Amino acid sequence: MLEHTLVVAAALAGAVFTAIGIVVRQRATMDVPDHLGISSMMIATLIRRPLWWAGTAAAVTGYVFQAIALTYGSLLLVAPLLVSALLFALPLSAWLAGRRVTAVEWGWALVLTAALAVFVALAKTQPGDYMASESTAIVVAVGCLAVVACCVVLARRMSDWRKAILLATGVGLMFGVVLVLTKIETQLLTGQSPWRALSSPVTYALIAFGVGATLLQQSAFHAGSLKASVPAMLVLEPIVAVLLGQVVLGEHLVVSTRSAIVLGVAVVAMTAATVALGRDEGAYEDELEAVAAQRQRS
Repeated sequence: MLEHTLVVAAALAGAVFTAIGIVVRQRATMDVPDHLGISSMMIATLIRRPLWWAGTAAAVTGYVFQAIALTYGSLLLVAPLLVSALLFALPLSAWLAGRRVTAVEWGWALVLTAALAVFVALAKTQPGDYMASESTAIVVAVGCLAVVACCVVLARRMSDWRKAILLATGVGLMFGVVLVLTKIETQLLTGQSPWRALSSPVTYALIAFGVGATLLQQSAFHAGSLKASVPAMLVLEPIVAVLLGQVVLGEHLVVSTRSAIVLGVAVVAMTAATVALGRDEGAYEDELEAVAAQRQRS
């Protein structure tokens, strides 16, 4: 019971710092010219900004907490908890912008909180065979990378919300794979040895996917409608992670039929609340970007 509580606490701490990272790094891109999207020039511009580094530091801290949670907890439990980042991003974003959180937003926040509480209470997981999943995980990661590459190529030919959706899809896929690789990596470090981890391709795939997902996310923030992209990337990440956790790692839920029905309802409510909050948050960030762009032109 204590271990379960610590896993949930670490996952929520990860969500808090992830939320800070998302909000701060998105703020850092607001006045970046549109023509610098999905380019090395955009990254070169951002790395000269202390605000971007502050957001990146928060995101890295969030990832460390996620890794701690995955060391002792199941991917099927940890991944869905990460959508709680919206609960922290919402008031933080409102505070930074000097606006109030609306009653509708608080309502969806309560729905998400209740759904997460039900999920944590009922989700009992069975661990998988992580050591035997290394080669399979690499194959799946390469397959996902091919899909992400297609999303990026298509995004370059699109504009506005279509471009944002395609990039957000790539971000969700990559971060979902990052969670799977992190779970295997934590088991290599705790169940084997650091030398075993250094010799595993999972370690290097994790680094590559982590860096690539972060840069692609930054491009998604800057690409177009956040109203479209924020819900997509936040919902896709846990969905991809949970599916791969079952297929690749062999994790599964151990619940009764009645609990499974309740969990299903909770997941639907969680998804609906995430989409609604992400859409509202993205819409407001779009307004702020439009104001920043107008000031830049004038």
